[in-house]
Amino acid sequence: MESSNKEPNITLPPFHGKDNVENYLDWEMKVEQLFSCHGVSEDRKVSLATLSFQGHAMYWWTFLEKERRINHEPPIKYWNELCSALRRRHIHPYYDRELMDKLQRLKHGSSSVEEYRQSMELLMMRAGIREEESDIKCFNCLGRGHIASQCPTKKTMLLKGQDHYSSLDEATSSSSSDEKEVLESEEEILPCEGDLLLVRRLLNNQSSEIDQSQREKEERGLRKHLFSHCR
Repeated sequence: MESSNKEPNITLPPFHGKDNVENYLDWEMKVEQLFSCHGVSEDRKVSLATLSFQGHAMYWWTFLEKERRINHEPPIKYWNELCSALRRRHIHPYYDRELMDKLQRLKHGSSSVEEYRQSMELLMMRAGIREEESDIKCFNCLGRGHIASQCPTKKTMLLKGQDHYSSLDEATSSSSSDEKEVLESEEEILPCEGDLLLVRRLLNNQSSEIDQSQREKEERGLRKHLFSHCR
């Protein structure tokens, strides 16, 4: 009769040893989850993990074992030792810096808010970054403690030449009086030489009920109004 304490047989996802950091990290995380779920003992982890090696990974492991024997080094017996060897093989020293660069260049673009948030969280977890709420920086007002979608102050950017810009606080109400205040404030800070106004950004922030023809009409009127002030 078999012992009830016998560890169950588990099948680990194959690892091919290709030079892809994300694939390796995903494999390592999945294997750790399976070990934890099935209660695999420490003395079985290395043998189970290396049995999942295929292709280049299998040849790499065979060569590593042989090299350690030749150099009179002890064999790898523990999972953390195997992970260290695999990380030296698959994660280059400047990987953390690359992740930080990706995080800095991450743009919202055409992605949904949820896709953007998940992409940022994934990069931060892989880089080992734990960002406190006080360190979160808003890209709208450059303040801290909140993200752009939660910014209490919406900004319209006014370009001044090539390297300078100013910002205009927009009213959050859709009433006509608030829209009038925005336009009046805009006139006060608008420079009169070499100016590029993001007219569409301003109009897009107005009510979505305005149809395309009305939007174009307002845009032409606003352009005419601005040009008359800059002559």
